[in-house]
Amino acid sequence: MVLFGTLINGAFIIAGSVLGLFFTKIPERYKETVMQGIGLAVILIGLQMALVTDQIIIVLLGLLSGAIIGEFIHLEDGLNRLGSWLGSKFTADPGSDFSVAQGFITATLIFCIGAMSILGALDSGIRGDHEVLITKGVIDGFTALVLTTTLGFGVVFSVIPVVLYQGGIALLATQIEKWIPEAFLNGMIVEVTAVGGLLIVAIGLNLLKITQMRIGNLLPAIVTVGIIYYIYQII
Repeated sequence: MVLFGTLINGAFIIAGSVLGLFFTKIPERYKETVMQGIGLAVILIGLQMALVTDQIIIVLLGLLSGAIIGEFIHLEDGLNRLGSWLGSKFTADPGSDFSVAQGFITATLIFCIGAMSILGALDSGIRGDHEVLITKGVIDGFTALVLTTTLGFGVVFSVIPVVLYQGGIALLATQIEKWIPEAFLNGMIVEVTAVGGLLIVAIGLNLLKITQMRIGNLLPAIVTVGIIYYIYQII
């Protein structure tokens, strides 16, 4: 089953988020320190991913073009509205919509951006090997538990884009070898991973409240860096 790994990953996120709801009453100072720890770990993960790049100019151009597209279409505003809409369906307190949106966006970015998401989904689709996504699911489940204790139940909604994103890649991967040479695919994944790593660093900085970057508006860079890499290879 092509989507087995993706569904297991989603199940771990739901389970971790539900368990996290039972720990939301811990003192605020504990939550703050835990969130700072998560922020530091997220930055480390992002740096490890970003440093794999072989072509920094491709990463830079991908980020610049992605930022322009994201700002033009107001992508982050749309994500915030989606998170707020989801929150309004599950709470009677309108004031909590922002925290739901924050939890949804933060968790979605952490779970979707990364080498494991792409490589795991490709493995599921091309080779029917779900080990990477199952391993990622365990990590995501624990992360969802911790995030839920600090950001609230909006984290659980991240399972929707995670399943759609990874499932889409897995389904596409069943046919991708017919269109894209393996060497080209591997090179593109390196640059996409590097861009994703920088976005994860930005998430960590936001979690530490060092910056307030509109990370959602940088998301198109995940696509544009692939296009730029393709152009670079053919010229």
